[in-house]
Amino acid sequence: MRPKHLVPFLLVFTALSATLGADVRTRQKVQIKFEGMLGRIMSMGGGAASGDGETTTVAVKGARKAQLGDRTGQIVDLDEERIYTLDMRRKEYRVVTFQQMREQLQKARADAEQAAKDMPPGERDELAGDGKEVEIEVDVKETGQTKTLAGHPARQVIVTVTAHEKGKTLEEGGGVVMTNDTWVGPKIDALNELLEFDLRFFKAVYGDEAMAAAQQFGAMLAAYPSVQKLMDEMGSRLRAIDGTVLMATMKTETIKSAAAMAQTPAAPTGGLGGALARRLGAGRKPEQRSVLFTSTTETLSIDTTASDGDVALPAGFKERR
Repeated sequence: MRPKHLVPFLLVFTALSATLGADVRTRQKVQIKFEGMLGRIMSMGGGAASGDGETTTVAVKGARKAQLGDRTGQIVDLDEERIYTLDMRRKEYRVVTFQQMREQLQKARADAEQAAKDMPPGERDELAGDGKEVEIEVDVKETGQTKTLAGHPARQVIVTVTAHEKGKTLEEGGGVVMTNDTWVGPKIDALNELLEFDLRFFKAVYGDEAMAAAQQFGAMLAAYPSVQKLMDEMGSRLRAIDGTVLMATMKTETIKSAAAMAQTPAAPTGGLGGALARRLGAGRKPEQRSVLFTSTTETLSIDTTASDGDVALPAGFKERR
């Protein structure tokens, strides 16, 4: 599963209890980037949302949702329990059933858990140690800044959730910081329909574990289980905000403890300088704070109507087996 299809999972925290049934068609710009060791684990998924991102058309009509970009696309059918993955340039598609998706993701999660065990000590989730009590702190800030997005007025709300070992500061014991820079517009039922569809899809595939295992994001939770606590708290805070998120930039950072910093060797520089640094036993000083991943999604336009053609396989596409 490609990284751009992780974004509905990241945004499903804001889903309200809308009734599925209305049609909607939107344009969105999506970008997601994983860093460090996690980036190498997630790179197997590829995807156009990495790098400069991709603009996609997203439509929901009845039990179908289509998400189509210039290079890739996906159609989900809740009644058929099938996922169509499209190669827009080759005009080809593959079909995966929900059951096959479950099996693929169980394997992907197992592989990610093994990769997490093989991580160097300085890359691991320090809050996942046995017997550690985790303390979570939350800050919600209304900045007073406003702008117009997709034709709607939006205000800036920054939600920061921090997890660290109880009794220690973030720098002493290490931890995780998740910052969600959101632009919130008025309540827009059409966008809530998209989020409600994603929630139904995740539950159909994963059951009650939907939020913990959705799509390839499970690989990150396997490597950094403490992030799940932050995701839960972030979701709770975002749902309490009055309105609909029109743009969101989520950044998750890990902070090494003082002990881990003392055990982390300096990384040699590259090229001839790196060779000299290695010979001299010198290198770059390891950083205590590093970015785990960032994701940005922006709603560009909203249309409260959708046709059968908006969620159908494009003409001329052939199945690739």
